[in-house]
Amino acid sequence: MSSRGIFGRPGLPVVCIVGPTAAGKTDAAAALAQRFDSEIVSVDSAMVYRHMDIGTAKPGPEVLAVAPHHLIDILDPWESYSAGRFCTDARALIDDIYARGRLPILVGGTFLYFRALERGLAPLPEADSALRAELDRRAAEEGWRALHAELASLDPEAARRIRPTDTQRLQRALEVIALTGERLSALQQVRGDVPDLEFLRIALVPSDRTVLRERIETRFQAMIAAGFIDEVRRLREMREMSADCSSMRAVGYRQVWSYLDGMISRDEALRTGVVATRRLAKRQFTWLRSEPGALEFDCLRPDIAQRVAAAVAAELPA
Repeated sequence: MSSRGIFGRPGLPVVCIVGPTAAGKTDAAAALAQRFDSEIVSVDSAMVYRHMDIGTAKPGPEVLAVAPHHLIDILDPWESYSAGRFCTDARALIDDIYARGRLPILVGGTFLYFRALERGLAPLPEADSALRAELDRRAAEEGWRALHAELASLDPEAARRIRPTDTQRLQRALEVIALTGERLSALQQVRGDVPDLEFLRIALVPSDRTVLRERIETRFQAMIAAGFIDEVRRLREMREMSADCSSMRAVGYRQVWSYLDGMISRDEALRTGVVATRRLAKRQFTWLRSEPGALEFDCLRPDIAQRVAAAVAAELPA
């Protein structure tokens, strides 16, 4: 495949399948992988974890048999993953896929990873364990809402994006300010090294969001029926696991964990799990609006996979 790119521009071409949760991204990518000589790279901050299969809607054995995915099941659930590591891993995979003469297809709903790969990463400082310990001590004494109020005075834009309950991101924002004297929101506007890639973004969006909302609820109920609660119970039994692990920020997991802790009822866990998933979809729509240039397709159409394949085929050289 020519390095000139299949889209008529310099750079290595990469197909990206993006969209809100429950939009059918995995099925569309698998159909593409079967039609074209390609390999799939998962762009999902939860699917990287082993033992988290049901709640992440990880592709099943029947899908992986015909369309193997990279960056699935690469970490234990008590480990951490980041946009920076994703960029390193994804770029290495893209290069390897090209070395095999194949087309890379990136698919997932973690838009931060897509943006970091496409635009480059902002130059942020490494974590400081002593400073984080001090912030944890202050949070224990004053409460995270007090620290959020402090962030609002120092970096209002970051405070608007970060909820007071999102303690990891809140801590990181305050840490960056303390280490650099600069606002996190300002540093994030600085582009890092931009890779020599050309992206064809395929966005799967519903023509009727009500249908997607219903699909989200149906899928969450199916996860429960498939043993999602037992999956979280097994995670809780692992010595290294706790509710504070990064993996437990994935929608649904924290709610079921709270139920197993006896903090909420089973019905409340199911209700709040659906609500959290719908809120994730809403945030993903916001990301899509902020990233113009994608080819949009109605994910509710029965022929969506064929239409996406035709669009990609139209970009390929004869």
